[in-house]
Amino acid sequence: MASSEIVIQTLHVCVTCGYPDEPRPGQRLHDRIAGLMTAEEPFALQPVTCLSHCGQGCSVAATAPGKWGYLLGRLSPDHAEDLIAYARTYAASGSGSVLPSRRPASLKDVVIGRIPPLGAAA
Repeated sequence: MASSEIVIQTLHVCVTCGYPDEPRPGQRLHDRIAGLMTAEEPFALQPVTCLSHCGQGCSVAATAPGKWGYLLGRLSPDHAEDLIAYARTYAASGSGSVLPSRRPASLKDVVIGRIPPLGAAA
């Protein structure tokens, strides 16, 4: 990747996750991450309305052009700080892969699935 090329890494947080109490846990997770982020973060934060992992805690997806995308689940608002650390590591990875040994301890077993980059060969 050329140094002038900008790749937008995005952490998508499902804001409808959880039961309809107010505010929903997914919205609280999003808001907590937003409150902890600095202006220098190498990723954008994006709320989404559904990641189809309902009833199993909060869900988050990490995506970037040309990288594998990851769906994380079984999360709560308490994971906000560790998700920022994960997003930073994801942003620094050339492929998007963040091995369990490079994740915060609370995120060792939260990967639900991964999605290949658009246009990836089989």
